[in-house]
Amino acid sequence: MLRIIGTLAALIALTGCASKFKTYNGPEVTRVILVKQERALHLMHNGVPLKSYDVGLGFAPNGHKEKEGDGRTPEGEYEIDRRNPDSEFHLSIGISYPNEKDIELAEEEGHDPGGDIFIHGRPWKYRKGGRDWTAGCIAVTNREIEEIYAMVRNETPITIIP
Repeated sequence: MLRIIGTLAALIALTGCASKFKTYNGPEVTRVILVKQERALHLMHNGVPLKSYDVGLGFAPNGHKEKEGDGRTPEGEYEIDRRNPDSEFHLSIGISYPNEKDIELAEEEGHDPGGDIFIHGRPWKYRKGGRDWTAGCIAVTNREIEEIYAMVRNETPITIIP
């Protein structure tokens, strides 16, 4: 009996040590597509979907992000441009918002376009945030961001469709 309890305790301890950094050896993700209205993120390989995820968006998701604090998720063509393995949101990969056009439009209106738009997980403190709870980012579960982080490389294009 003690041996069974010891074995179970060891298994539980090892489970807690599982890394958030996964490996991926499948087809290259050649484009990421987010369809905001459907709350769907698709990882594509040459036009063929590899994986799809349900997502949460900014707290005011309709329309293109125009300024810092508007709660909108950007729309348009961007690329994955950075990674944060120590993110407050478990793991995160950055989106190249704002681009030159976004900056120009914001300046014309006298606004700061904002920035720091990521695809990221959902930490415990935001567990009750509802579906669209971010400041403009794209949220998935922690387990899903681990897959996405492993599959999507920097410089991968991302298309964000209303």
